[in-house]
Amino acid sequence: MASEPTANDIRKFSGVVGWTAVVLGVATLIVGIFLIVEPHETLKTIAIVFGILLLLDGIIALVGAIFGRGEGRGLLAMVGILCLVVGLFLIKKPSESLVVLVLIIGIWLIVVGVARLAEAASERNGRGINIFAGVVDIAAGIVFLAWPHIGAATFAVILGIVLVIRGLLYIAGGLTFRSAGREAADLAA
Repeated sequence: MASEPTANDIRKFSGVVGWTAVVLGVATLIVGIFLIVEPHETLKTIAIVFGILLLLDGIIALVGAIFGRGEGRGLLAMVGILCLVVGLFLIKKPSESLVVLVLIIGIWLIVVGVARLAEAASERNGRGINIFAGVVDIAAGIVFLAWPHIGAATFAVILGIVLVIRGLLYIAGGLTFRSAGREAADLAA
């Protein structure tokens, strides 16, 4: 029989998960700013960096699916696996054409956006943030799928804006998770 988590266990877990989300948010924010400021960087660099971010995003999604509660865990796991697969593809084949990269990222953004909207429908906590992030992701995904032949600079700037927004949301979510974990630990104590 498993014992109930102690207040200290809750604090440690929420601290690790919260700070992990904050670190991912800062990394995502930095990459987004880099893409906006230096849009003419090579496709290879963009693909590898974005592939690494997708791997991290996939790991966090899988951790959330394993340890989370609610009806959206299966969908979150599917998003995590999709992020891992797309991330590995981008890292292994960075010099593929821009059109392929744009289509992959467009599909990924739409799937992740739909998952965020589904999560917002099933969970009260963070509903507004999930709706906002879902709408931004879906809109960017639609733009990329509708115009896959956009130039590298345009693609980089749009993707940079999306990543800046996602980075800020990860940071806010991580800090909120840490705060909620501390409150839960205080209640458990």
